[in-house]
Amino acid sequence: MPNDFFADSPFQTFWMGGFECTDQLNAFGNRVDFLTQTGHLQLLDEDYARLGDFQVGTVREGIRWSQVEKTAYTYDWSTVQVLLDAGQRHGIQQVWDLCHFGYPDDLTPLHPMFARRFAALCRAFIDFYRSQRPDDVLIVTPINEVSFMSWLGGDVRGTSPYCVGQGWEVKLGLMRAYIEGVAALREADPTIRILTTEPLIHIVPRPNAGPAEVRRAKEFHINQFQSVDMLCGRLCPELGGRPEYLDMLGFNYYYDNQWQLDPHHILPWANDFNDPRFRPLSHLLKRAYQRYGRPVVLTETSHPGIDRPLWLDMIAEEATTAIRAGVPLLGVCLYPIIDRPDWDHLTPWHNAGLWDADISSPVPGLTRQLHEPSAEALREAQARVAQAIKRKSRALLPIS
Repeated sequence: MPNDFFADSPFQTFWMGGFECTDQLNAFGNRVDFLTQTGHLQLLDEDYARLGDFQVGTVREGIRWSQVEKTAYTYDWSTVQVLLDAGQRHGIQQVWDLCHFGYPDDLTPLHPMFARRFAALCRAFIDFYRSQRPDDVLIVTPINEVSFMSWLGGDVRGTSPYCVGQGWEVKLGLMRAYIEGVAALREADPTIRILTTEPLIHIVPRPNAGPAEVRRAKEFHINQFQSVDMLCGRLCPELGGRPEYLDMLGFNYYYDNQWQLDPHHILPWANDFNDPRFRPLSHLLKRAYQRYGRPVVLTETSHPGIDRPLWLDMIAEEATTAIRAGVPLLGVCLYPIIDRPDWDHLTPWHNAGLWDADISSPVPGLTRQLHEPSAEALREAQARVAQAIKRKSRALLPIS
């Protein structure tokens, strides 16, 4: 009889909240710091206290590498300590991104010392964390969304290193650091849990495409797995990836994650036109699980604007379907749970969180307005998924 993967889950709660923690250089070369831009650092206790109303006990947070290591191999953990202390006060489990989207000023993924510096950061983080939390379950994402960041910084000049046509080289640099980082983390703490966070996408050719276009779309689709394949050693084994480095599979899924390759066209997520090329989220999760055979987490999902409740309804339906199909789905993270502005233009806010910012306020990030339709949809989604989990766990009980 298969194991009850919910009982074995390392997460405190199935439903999680993600706080935007990017500290990247944006398209204009300006450093952004969303920990303060969204007001999360200033309103930390209030943000954590609000989660209790929705039984959210696990969150994604980031250390902000560019702020922790302003001088090479010298680390300032003071802000991370503030976050850590708040988590303890409120009984919140924190899952840590060591490199979300930003690097120190003197580093890029193409720098020859990038991997060495990142591995040293990983060791230092373990020393800092375990010195005060020796027995906690520690879950870490070494580098967030390698596939996306290698495209943004390597192909379209959206962030450091501001390249065009070097996405593969940037991906190699990020994954070399990722793999060396995991090795350092595991050496320092064999009990650590590693959570990957990669985009989950579906790319299709246009209708009636010829064989060459079909092959090209399939190639682009499969390339979404390159980073995870490197981590477990299936691709570029010279980087040092190993099967045991692959622990929990985190996938990020948004409304524009399915598209036609050429000409580019987003497949509407509601699929009102019954496009046969569209695939339900549960199908994508099942295929990813079958590819790697590891527990799955939906590590980021949200929708901007008025469609947020409908999106949450869809997420609940697809999560329930995946669980019934035997996918070990351990959680769903609402990301961002507090609204955020745009990276490149900091005035428009996305209206994508459970709580919105009051954009009429002089400092929007210091305001919180609960989006009531989303709150109601979340409660309904939680009830539906909880019932599916209960039924699945009951089915796995041994027959007396």
